[in-house]
Amino acid sequence: MLVDGFGREVSGVRVSLTDRCNFDCVYCHNEGLGDTRGPMEPADNEMGTDDVVRFLEVVREFGVEKVKFTGGEPMLRQDLAEIIRRTPDGMETSLTTNGTFLPGRAEELRAAGLDRVNVSQDALDREAFAEITKAGAYDKVLEGVEAALDAGLDPVKLNMVVFDGTAEFIPEMVEHVGDNSGLRLQLIEYMPEIAGHPEWAIDIARVHEWLDERADRIEHREMHDRRRYWVDGGMVEIVDPVENETFCANCHRVRVTHEGYLKGCLNRNDDLRPMGEMSRDEIRTTFREVVDNRVPYYGEYMIRDGDGGWEVNEEYVGA
Repeated sequence: MLVDGFGREVSGVRVSLTDRCNFDCVYCHNEGLGDTRGPMEPADNEMGTDDVVRFLEVVREFGVEKVKFTGGEPMLRQDLAEIIRRTPDGMETSLTTNGTFLPGRAEELRAAGLDRVNVSQDALDREAFAEITKAGAYDKVLEGVEAALDAGLDPVKLNMVVFDGTAEFIPEMVEHVGDNSGLRLQLIEYMPEIAGHPEWAIDIARVHEWLDERADRIEHREMHDRRRYWVDGGMVEIVDPVENETFCANCHRVRVTHEGYLKGCLNRNDDLRPMGEMSRDEIRTTFREVVDNRVPYYGEYMIRDGDGGWEVNEEYVGA
């Protein structure tokens, strides 16, 4: 397994299969690339099936254990089941989706080898959901969650981005997963540094405190040094990367854009590296380079200034 200069093993990759999406969520940052979404038709610049599989086969050589397929909406790729089926043996496969295409396809993906699924669901309130996603697909998402559970993709993790448009729905979502043993909840801190609208951000520490008071037990997860809260039988996890040095110090992922660029950090786009024609040698070389140049965003790339704020560490600009 490759290790970067800060002692962080790269044990997982996050592969964007497309920037196309049938939703238009107000908080979307498209894997840190910004609002780059194109038309719904397949684009020539998307990695082909063989490209994706070849990349996974190469990184498996380096001991990478997990792959998460993302987008855009990855289920817009008609070859998704084939990609999952051809993922190297021993590599855990998971998928982040808005869930609308899971009805009718969840069983196929499970049979192809999909291990887990995350479904974006920011509220149980129909009107709020429509306002956040700019899509009237609330019922279809609920159907998608049920389809995933029926296919044996349990537990299904619900992704909820926490900002001022969703915070009021947290208690209801926590109760929802507590009442449904096949569900878990992942509360994701809103990231204004790449999504814009800093006025939408809320203090995520208040959410931690609220869960601390209600949790029956709290567990520690090694990835990103996260805490898991068990509340009335339901599991709730918080992803809180903003200004979090500990989170960055425990990051073990490299990202791949839909165009086949390697990305060492979600928050940075100045570290994008193309893999050329994506031959095995080109992939190996670029992957090594990206891992060698990985820098924890907070604590290294961004450092404290004299006033307690953050400033760019010039040592890593353009690295």
